Amino acid sequence: MLDIFGQGLSTLRGMKTRSTLALRAIAIVGACAVSASACGSDGADVTIYSGRGERLIQPILDDFEEASGLNVEVKYGKSADLALLIEEEAAAGGSKADVFLSQSPGSIGFLEQNDRLAELPATTLALVPPSVSDDGGKWVGFSGRQRVLVYNTDQVNPADLPSSVFALTDPEWSGRVGVAPSNGSFQDFVTAMRVTEGDKITAEWLADLNANDPRIYANNNAIVQAVGRGEVESGLVNHYYNYRALAENPNQPSANHNFAPDDPGSLLIVTGAAILATAEADEFAAGTQLIDFLLSSAGQQYFATETFEYPLAAGEEPAGGVPPIDFADVGGIAYELLGGGLEQTRELIIEAGFDG
Repeated sequence: MLDIFGQGLSTLRGMKTRSTLALRAIAIVGACAVSASACGSDGADVTIYSGRGERLIQPILDDFEEASGLNVEVKYGKSADLALLIEEEAAAGGSKADVFLSQSPGSIGFLEQNDRLAELPATTLALVPPSVSDDGGKWVGFSGRQRVLVYNTDQVNPADLPSSVFALTDPEWSGRVGVAPSNGSFQDFVTAMRVTEGDKITAEWLADLNANDPRIYANNNAIVQAVGRGEVESGLVNHYYNYRALAENPNQPSANHNFAPDDPGSLLIVTGAAILATAEADEFAAGTQLIDFLLSSAGQQYFATETFEYPLAAGEEPAGGVPPIDFADVGGIAYELLGGGLEQTRELIIEAGFDG
């Protein structure tokens, strides 16, 4: 069982992840279940451990390899498992990874807390607003996914959509909302709510939501598909799933609704990049070149137009139809003050009656 403090944590729209995010491992199960696109760094100019899925990020890594002439090797797995693997390798004498790409900042925060990350060049950090990079300069965000309410446009009047996620526990939404309580992004959102609202209010919201007869699904994609079929009227998901569904079927009757900017329902989950402190000079240079490429216009527009995520580099715009976010308005949020981390979040979800 993993007790991951801050795993999946990121910025709320209007808030910022702090560099002191922590990840505490009680024991590791399945760490060796990570898969490798290419394992072992023999012949590699830069070796990447990626918690971002292969389908979503391998194409831009291929573009980098072609543009730079560098040989790239990638090991894929869950961000938490990879962070723990890096820690184990580093404790044993040095990690095989040069660069860590995390699905969210929490796993990077764990490695930073253990002094496993190198400080990135100022020129790299300057490519993004300070609100989506580490205060200590050890990691930088390169794409973002926002939590939204997807809804069926044939079944729901936009004028009736709530400004707060808390309204979804009202009787008028009974049986009309799909959720994925076992999914990581839902748990990220609940953990952030614990920080901003406190455990008591969060536990009450979860219990009230469960009492309001929600439809339960395995993940974001299943919710979007169900909304499109009219099986459920709405659902809590990451924003880009609906844009991908509409790209495949423009006639699908679904749209995203954004909660108020300061609402916990507007969580922005940041994907981050870091270079390991054990990287030699050549690997550090190659890792910097990679991160700069991810933050280049070509890299950012790949995330914007191919995966429909938010580009985080300064001056880059999201894909057409994706509402912009003003990162200049974010402030601090101290996740390190939260006891129990993701494990406690899961317990709250289960205690509310969900299968977390």
